[in-house]
Amino acid sequence: MLVPNLTWLVIEDAYKTNDLVEDVLKKSGLKYEYMIAPMPAQYKNKTKGPKPRGVSNRNKGLSWIRENAKTGVFYFADDDNTYDLELFNEIRYTKKVSLFPVGLITKAGVSSPIVKNGVFSGFYDGWIGGRKFAVDMAGFAVSVEFLKRRPKATMPFKPGFEEDGFLKSLAPFEPKEAELLATNCTKILVWHTQTKKNEPSLPLDLTKYNNSNLLMLKKILV
Repeated sequence: MLVPNLTWLVIEDAYKTNDLVEDVLKKSGLKYEYMIAPMPAQYKNKTKGPKPRGVSNRNKGLSWIRENAKTGVFYFADDDNTYDLELFNEIRYTKKVSLFPVGLITKAGVSSPIVKNGVFSGFYDGWIGGRKFAVDMAGFAVSVEFLKRRPKATMPFKPGFEEDGFLKSLAPFEPKEAELLATNCTKILVWHTQTKKNEPSLPLDLTKYNNSNLLMLKKILV
C-alpha cells in the first residue's frame, strides 16, 4: 500500500479462491489479480523428500505477465519476508536482472552476490549446491521486457534449484551481467523473517572475503 504503481499478483496453491482473501484484497485498495495454481499431483503426493513449493504459483504469474504486461519489473514476493520500502524504489529501474542481499538466510546469515571493487565476483550463501545462480527467491528482480524476449523462461519443479533454474532459463544471461543494487550489495533491504529463533551467523573468512561487500554486510548481522 506504500509502493506506488504496483500490481500485486496473489496466487494460491489451492483448487479454488477464498472469499476471505478476496475481501482483504478489495479492502486494500491495491490493483491486484487473485488466481489459483495448485501444485501438480505428482509432486503434491510425494511421500519422501522436499516438494517444489511455490513453483506452479510463480509460473502462473509469469504467464499472466506475458499476456498482460508490456513494461515494468517483476519480483517474487513471499509471505515470510519483510521489506524495506527502499527495495521497491531500487528494483523499479532494473533493465535485465538485478541482484541484492537477503538477510536471515541459512547459517551464513545472509545470501548475497560477492562484490569486489564494484565488480561481481561470485555468490555468498549457506548452500551453494553447485548452483550457477546461488541466490534466494527474494534476492532478484527481472525486467518484464527482458522476460518477454525469452518465451521459454520458466521455473523448474526441482526443490532447492528453483531460483537457479529460472535464472538459467533466461539465457543468454550470465551472473556478471546482473545489476548490483543496495549500494553495491552493502545493504540489506529484504529479510527472511520466519517466526523462529535464528542461530548466530557463521564467522566470515576475512582472508577469503577481504576487500568485498561482505565485510559491510557482516556488521549488520548478528
